[in-house]
Formats: sequence, C-alpha cells, structure tokens
Amino acid sequence: MRTFSSSVGKRKQNKLARFATSLIATLALTGAVNSANATTVKTPAAKEINSASIQLSQIQPSTTKLSTNTIQYQAMQLSPWGLIPVVVVGGLVIFVPLFFGGLVVIGEREVGIVVRKFTLSGRGLSAGRLIALNGEAGLQADTLAPGWHWGYWPWQYSVRKESVVVVPQGEIALIVAADGASIPPERILGKIIDCDNFQDARKFLTQGGEKGRQMGFLTAGTYRINTALFKVIVAANASAHGMSPEQLRVYSVASDKVGIVTTLDGLPITGGEIAGPVIEGHDNFQNGQRFLDGRGRRGLQEQILLSGSWNLNPWFVNVEQVPMTEIPIGYVGVVISFVGKAQEDVSGAAFTHGNLVNAGHKGVWIEPLYPGKHPLNTRVMKIELVPTINIVLNWADWTERHKYDAELEALTVRSKDGFAFDLEVSQIIHVGALDAPKVISRVGSMQNLVDNVLEPSIGNYFRNSAQDYTVLDFLNARSERQTEASEYIKAALRAYDVQAIDTLIGDIQPPASLMQTQTDRKIAEEQRKTYEVQQMAQTQRQQLVRETALADIQQEMVKSEQSVHIADLKAQAQIKQASGEAEGTKLRAIAEAEGIRATGNAKAETYRAGVEALGASGYTAMQIMQIIGDRNVRLIPDVLVGGSNGSTNGLVDGLLSMILWNQTAKPGEAPPTPLYPQPIKTPPAQPNGNTPLVVEFPTDK
Repeated sequence: MRTFSSSVGKRKQNKLARFATSLIATLALTGAVNSANATTVKTPAAKEINSASIQLSQIQPSTTKLSTNTIQYQAMQLSPWGLIPVVVVGGLVIFVPLFFGGLVVIGEREVGIVVRKFTLSGRGLSAGRLIALNGEAGLQADTLAPGWHWGYWPWQYSVRKESVVVVPQGEIALIVAADGASIPPERILGKIIDCDNFQDARKFLTQGGEKGRQMGFLTAGTYRINTALFKVIVAANASAHGMSPEQLRVYSVASDKVGIVTTLDGLPITGGEIAGPVIEGHDNFQNGQRFLDGRGRRGLQEQILLSGSWNLNPWFVNVEQVPMTEIPIGYVGVVISFVGKAQEDVSGAAFTHGNLVNAGHKGVWIEPLYPGKHPLNTRVMKIELVPTINIVLNWADWTERHKYDAELEALTVRSKDGFAFDLEVSQIIHVGALDAPKVISRVGSMQNLVDNVLEPSIGNYFRNSAQDYTVLDFLNARSERQTEASEYIKAALRAYDVQAIDTLIGDIQPPASLMQTQTDRKIAEEQRKTYEVQQMAQTQRQQLVRETALADIQQEMVKSEQSVHIADLKAQAQIKQASGEAEGTKLRAIAEAEGIRATGNAKAETYRAGVEALGASGYTAMQIMQIIGDRNVRLIPDVLVGGSNGSTNGLVDGLLSMILWNQTAKPGEAPPTPLYPQPIKTPPAQPNGNTPLVVEFPTDK
C-alpha cells in the first residue's frame, strides 16, 4: 500500500495531464461562422391631428391646427437561418470542454463526490474496501472543492454534486462510516481520528478510522463531508435512522437538577462495584475518546452532570435528570455511599456498633449534610434524613406529621391487683446533628430506631413497672410514675446516642367495673360536698341574722363593752398598785430584818467581849445599869399602890394619884408608866457556847 505523500503526488500529476489534454482539444476545434446581414428599412409614418373649432358663448371662435412631424426609424431584421451557426458554435464551445476536457464546476456550497468508472491497468479495490485511495475504480476518498476541475471525462468519471452539511445551532450531527477498520468486539463505537471533523476522508482511512457508528460527532457549523464514506444524521433526518430529533439536540440539565450518566461503551465494571469510577479529563463525557483512553467503565457512572448545556453523543451516554437532594430546615442528611474508596473506619475505639468513614469512601459518612440543596448521585448514594428538632412519638390512636409513630398503639399493661388497662404514652426525643451518623450506622434509619429501639424499650418498661402498682396508684400518683419513667428512659436511650427530652403519661383507661366504683364514690363525695356547702350557706344565713340584730343594738353594746373595758383597766391598775405596795413592803421588811440581824450580831460580839473581860455576872450588872441609864428607867415609881390585910384602899389611892398626875402634868409629858415586869428574851446561842442574857426594862415614854 502506498504512503499518503505518494498518493498526493500522483493526484497532482493526474490533474496536470487532464488539464493539458483538455487545452489541446479546445485549440484543435474549428468551425465556420456565417455572418448575418442586417438591412435598413425606412418606414414613413405621419400622423396629423386637426384642431377642431370650439365656439363658446360670448367668445369669438378660433381655429387651432396642430401638426406633427413624421418620425422615421430603421429596424434591423434578422433571418432565422442566421441563428443556426451561433447555436452550433455555442454548443461546441460548451460541449467540447466538458466532453473532451473533462471540466467539472463545483459551486461554493457544494462538494463533488467522484466515482472512477475504470482504470487502464484494471486494478480494483481490495476485498472489504469501499473507498479508493490510490486511483482504483470506484468511489474516491478525495472530494472536489468549489471551483473548476479539468480532466474528469464523463466516460471515465462520474461526479455527484452534494450540498455541504449544515448543523444548526443547538444541535449535533452523528456520523456513520461506511469504510474503515473493524471495531474491536469490546467496543461499540469507532474511535475518534484527527481528520478535520470527518472532512478529510483519506486521513480518516489511512490513520485507522473504523467503520460503523462513530464516537466523534459534529457540532454546530458547515462541513464538506464525503457522503459516500460518511452518513451524517441530523435532527432533520433523525426519524429516518430510528432516532428522535431531541436526541440530536444539545443536552441541557436544568438548574435545580443533576444528570445521572450511564455510558454505553468502555470496559466492563469491576466485580463488586455498581458504578464506574470518576475518570479525569473527558470534559464531562463530551470527549468520549479520552474517557475510553482513561479506562472508563461502561454502565452507571459515579460522576454526575451539573446544570448547563452539554454536547453529548447519544450513542455513547444516556442521561437521566433527577432533582437535587434537598435537606429541609430542622434536618440533616446522613450519606450512605455504595461507591468510592475502601472503607477506613474513623469512628474511634469507643464506637463499636458500626463504621464511619470520610467523604469519598464507601459506608456511612461521618460528616452529615446540613440544610440546603446538594448535587448528589442518588443512584449510588442513599440519603437518610434525620430530624434535629424535637420529635414527639405517641403510643396512642393519633400520629404526628413525621409518621414515625404510625404503627405505635396504646400500651396494654397489667397492674399489681390483676387488672389489665390501656396506657397512652408520649415520648419526646432529640438527635444531635453530629450524633446522626452514629444513629444511622447503628440502626440504619430513623424508622428502625423507633421500631427496634424505642418501641420495645418504652413498652417493656411500662409493662414491668405496672406490676408493682395497682390501677388506682397509676390514677392517683401518675406524676410520680411519669418521673420514674422519664429517668429510666433517659438512661436507656443515652446508650443509643439519642437524647430523651421527656416522657409523658397520657390517658389511662382502667376497667369499666373499677371505674364505675370510683365514679359512684366520687358522686357520693360530691354530694357530701354539696350538703356541706348547703350547711355553710345556712350557717352564713344565721350569722347574717345575728349580725343584723347586733347592728341594731350596736350602740348599747359599744357602751357596755367600753364600761367593761374601763372597769377591767381600773381593776388591773389596782392590782398593779397592790402588787407594787406588797413588793415594797416585802423589800422594806427584808431590809429591816437584815439591819436587825446585823445590829444583833454586833451587839452579841460586844457582849461576848465584855463577858470575857468582866465575867458574866459583872458584865450583866454593868449592862443592866447602862440600859437603865440609857432608857431613863425610874427605879422609884411615881405612884405606888399597895395594900395589906385585905384592904382595898390601895387601888383607890392609886387611881386618884393617876388622875392627879394627869391634871398636874406638863403639856407633852407622858403619863406615868406602871411598873410591871417585862418578859426576858433569850437570844440564840453563840458560836463559843455562851448564851447572852438579855433583859428588857420598860422605858419612859
């Protein structure tokens, strides 16, 4: 097979030979041209216009005569037989270059497809080839550009003029090659060859282009394509090739969506994987050859297309648009990735209930997605929404909007006294944003958390605790039962990285028979309270009557009360005065007694000293005389009464003496004191054993 440069040289030599042959044939052409005589004919023509006289009222008639000059012209008359030489000469001028010179004229928006009918050497195309590269008979790889081309004699060449291929804006054109190498079995599209967008058929064939559907395609523009080699499919003729016009338009991804890509060519996906890995450098699947050169895999792709317009070959990729992943306010999204690098657990030794990985690895990502829209491939990733607001779960006949408690029902428990009753419970829980991946890694989803953790934990607690109390205990002390349940459930859920905010006991539905007894008792209590209220009303009425009567005698009562109060105050004053006087007398008596005691002790000491000095009898005589002197005791009485031998004159004489004394006594002088013995007081014994003798004599007062 000849090289590409030798083929180009031979083509130039063939064109020069065809041009020289055409020029010689044109110069050798001879013909006779008959001249055509033209005679001049004079044709007179006269036209006279006589003026008519018009007579108007009150105007003299006048006659106007118009005359025209005679115009003569000459016309050339041609004989019909004189046109025959012109037609013959013109036909020869046109036909001879075309037939003998092989002239082909290609318009500016045309392309010439050349078919060589035969060769002098008789060389034909090799088996399996459709397009000739080296001058063989058949369809030629080279096309004719706009202009004049010589040497394409009609008996040897057939030139078909085709319009240029126009790809409108916003569309692409697919190519099917009719000749080239066979596509390898592991691929379905021909590889891309640098052949000026399929405009150089020779380069396509000589550099290994493959027949069949092509990976490359044409974008918007005008192209001169050899349609004998390449079939061009555009939107206008898409239906004739089993395609829809939409497939031949530039693919657009909406602003709030992402494109999930499935490639139709490439290596098979590795075992154990569900999607092809990310391949760099293929410009978002617009350059399929780079994707294949990078060992891209056919099938579902991990990489996605973001919003925008993309030139995609529909034979190479299929795109499905899905909405972006939206995380609402009050939630986080936990990513469970089925593709990516091998798992590397980063949860730490303390977390033993699953694996957490970094972004880009297989498994549960340790970092959650926060509220907003995220462009994620939902075919290879699963997003579990975890509410970070407080969640209320009801073991009752109603459900919350989140529907996590749709399957929960009121708890049926049995009390200590053997009664079965229904208990409604509400549990408030909270899952922190950073704890959400741990919860999902442990239980898989929020619904699994409710079904497999909360429902058995809370249900079993109330069933067990109900057996320690009677039904009436739950009715009468439900707040205590609620507090106990809240503390227990908080500790139980903390092990699952879930915060128990509060546990609330709702409606308690005890047996009807027990409730009837309680109802009757309650009715009796209410009746008793009614009677008590009525009694209080009667008491109040009586008190009102009493108060009314008291108001009528209020003035008298006030006076009486004030009199009683005044008397009471006087009595209290007298009592206070008597108490004061008694206290004063008592204090004076105590003082006098103390003085007498002190005086007696001093005298006793004096007497003791005198006795020791003078002796008892001597000191006694001295004291007697001192007392007589101190008290002015008269030893001889003023009136002496005596009697003897039963005579009573002594008494009369004494009485007369007293009367006489009183009459003669000086003012202020005391009457005479009769002399009579006074009792002798014996003082208490002294410490030395001596008892003093005290004799009191009457004093003269």
